[in-house]
Parts: sequence; structure tokens; C-alpha cells
Amino acid sequence: MYERILVPTDGSETAEAAVDHALELAERYDAVVHTLYVVDTDSMSLTLGAEQLDRIEQGKFGEMDEVRERAERATDYVADRARERGLEVVEHVSAGKPHSLIAEYVEDNDIDLVVMGSHGRSGIRRTLLGSVTERTLRSTRAPVLVVDTDRE
Repeated sequence: MYERILVPTDGSETAEAAVDHALELAERYDAVVHTLYVVDTDSMSLTLGAEQLDRIEQGKFGEMDEVRERAERATDYVADRARERGLEVVEHVSAGKPHSLIAEYVEDNDIDLVVMGSHGRSGIRRTLLGSVTERTLRSTRAPVLVVDTDRE
């Protein structure tokens, strides 16, 4: 049923809450786990210049060691837990709009399922803050399993 499962992560507790669900499914279906960290260049655009943003989008972090380390910590968290269970794992870091790059990764890698965490916000709070999970639900062709961390 599932051969490739994607766990997008930003390194937050919310993202980490989805990992166990994804790994249980990967074990059950002998699936390859993919983990993706997207450097959100929209949120960085106010503090960085255009040249720095272009370099990050090309995967060239240069002096941005903190950004690269955060991305590696986030994907390593998923990868380490997957390997502890004997699962094959693919780590990837990209830069741009998270929901768009998640959808692109799903298409490019023939992902069967996306597993993501969410705070379960609704109404005006979600509208003001936006939601990568909400946008991913609307932009990807693969099923998306949303783990509501407020109910964990």
C-alpha cells in the first residue's frame, strides 16, 4: 500500500510528534522513509538580501551555519529513529515555500503518503498565522495524515 512515506519536518515538537506515526506505518508496509526540511525563504526575506536568498534556494548556505545546522538536526532526528527501526531513509533539505516544495517532492519522488504534525488551530488564529499543513493538504496529490499534537 505504502512504499514511500514523506515526513516533512521543521524540527519542532509538532513535527516530531508525527514521526512515530510515520515510522509505525513504514514498518508495517516495509516502506522507505523520506524526510524533508524546507528552509522557508518567505519568512527569511525580511532579514536577508536577494543574493543570500538565491544562494539558500540553491542549497548553498555559505555563512548561514545556523540554518544548515537546524535543517540537519531536524532531518537527522527522523533519520536516526528510522534507522533504529531498521528502516531505509532518505534525507533532503530544500529552500523556498514549504507547501510548494513538499508537493513538488511528493511528485518528484512518487511519495505514497505524507505524515505531518499540526496544532489543530482553527478560525481566525489559523487564518492569521497560516498553516503549512493546511496548504500541503490543498496542494499535494498524495494522501496526507495529519497528527494533531493538541490531542496527543
